[in-house]
Amino acid sequence: MKRNRTPHRGRPPTGKALTPAKRMQRLRERKKAQGLKPVTRWVAVKTHVPTWSDHRLLDLRSLAMHAVIAKKVARDPGLLKVARSNLGRWQKRWGRQSPAWFGEWREILKRPWPEIAAFMTDTSEHATRLRQSSPFAGVLTSQERRRIYDAFRA
Repeated sequence: MKRNRTPHRGRPPTGKALTPAKRMQRLRERKKAQGLKPVTRWVAVKTHVPTWSDHRLLDLRSLAMHAVIAKKVARDPGLLKVARSNLGRWQKRWGRQSPAWFGEWREILKRPWPEIAAFMTDTSEHATRLRQSSPFAGVLTSQERRRIYDAFRA
């Protein structure tokens, strides 16, 4: 008894199928005829896009601001009171539920000024993270801040 075979899927075989290499060759010929150039190696595209991310640029701007703040406080140590009063105001706002960085800044501001200045301008991950929530708001004038922002906008 002859078995009933299921019909072949797709086109019926003709015995004239091309090898994968021949199919690729024909594809390249068609693309060449259309005016497309084959890419045979990777070439880096040179653009004017900065290689740094926006976040890294913001971190660098914050570092620049804190470097200017450190210079100002070194000339006038009384400006440290601004940072300490900001911490006092924040403590009233949050009470016992203050964020972790609040306690870190409180401990840092208890140190001598040279250590505070070194930390403010440090490029470590820890210093970069804490600069995002700096208690030194109000130390720079609006003109000083604007100059730094303009320098990083270009």
